[in-house]
Amino acid sequence: MAYFKLPSGVRDVLPSECRALNAAEERLQKKFSEAGFCFVRTAGLEYFDTFSKIESAIEQSKMFKMTDKDGNLIVLRPDMTLACARIAATKLHQERAKLCYFSNIYDFSAGGSSEREVAQAGVEIFGEKGAFSDAYAVAFAAECLREIGLKDFIIDIGHVGFYKGLLEGSGLSEGAAEEIRGYINAKDALNTEIALKNYGASQQAQAALLALPSLFGDASVLDEAAKLTDNPLALGALAHLKEVYAYLIEMGEEKYVSFDLGTVKSLAYYSGMVFTGLAEGVGAPVLSGGRYDGLCAQFGKNLAAVGFAIGMGRALRALGDESEGRPYIAVVCQKGGERQGWHFYKERLAAGERCDLFADGGSPAPAAYREIYVATAKGVEKC
Repeated sequence: MAYFKLPSGVRDVLPSECRALNAAEERLQKKFSEAGFCFVRTAGLEYFDTFSKIESAIEQSKMFKMTDKDGNLIVLRPDMTLACARIAATKLHQERAKLCYFSNIYDFSAGGSSEREVAQAGVEIFGEKGAFSDAYAVAFAAECLREIGLKDFIIDIGHVGFYKGLLEGSGLSEGAAEEIRGYINAKDALNTEIALKNYGASQQAQAALLALPSLFGDASVLDEAAKLTDNPLALGALAHLKEVYAYLIEMGEEKYVSFDLGTVKSLAYYSGMVFTGLAEGVGAPVLSGGRYDGLCAQFGKNLAAVGFAIGMGRALRALGDESEGRPYIAVVCQKGGERQGWHFYKERLAAGERCDLFADGGSPAPAAYREIYVATAKGVEKC
């Protein structure tokens, strides 16, 4: 094995992408701060039990595990929402908190084109519940995607309560329900149907659950979904989504929203509304979020919570060339022109220009700049 290669699923961020990433984070940092969020930096190493011994456990196969000096098992941070929930429940000593972060998470199980080291930007709102809070989270997510330059995106909204309601009286065990949830979330109709039959689900449950992947589109799908069941929990979830949508209309964000009741995220993790951001040109979500009212209680304090995370790498891929963010001006100092070049460079920076400074060492002149200046002993001239 060549010593200079990287492990599978991780990569270096090279200068052009790093500039774009820094620029996007700078815009989001301002956005988060203006909206009243407080930044946190959670520990990169945590105890294995923090993520494995709770009801909303992270699968062992997803965690990078190692042994600490005292023999305890520790992991690289696998999830930011759980880490923030731990902080809110055990260290903040307040009933409301709005936290935000820029951080990496680590997924040992990722394969293929997926990354095992994922850069995220996210927000978590603790101590607020109800449809207005949910609508605010979705609206703010849309604002953040626009802030970093995305235009062609949609936020799909669902609700785990609808799926849970359909399960009531279905005859499915908890394990079977979780297996079928995975098939539905993956839009795998064939395995959904096979599993429902093998586990002996009732005919009414089979019909409703098999219809889930087709329940996507505008707000009219909520009325279509209501025809599938008379379960109070399921109908309550639909009523909640209608209320959320009414607020989103008031907020002017309805054009970025659609509904997908076939998006059924982890039942142990999420407690209500869930949402996913999809952008043109990227085959995976650029944003994921939802309500998780039960997480903080698992760390000792019962706090309502809703939030989302943006996958920064995917968001930049969706931006394409627009994300490159190259400096606009280059100044090349020839021998004897260093003083003139330096002062010109500082003047451009003071004027608010983005500028690079190069020594003329015989290498080719820099490319991909809007303007290139050459500094000699006689002065500075534009090429």
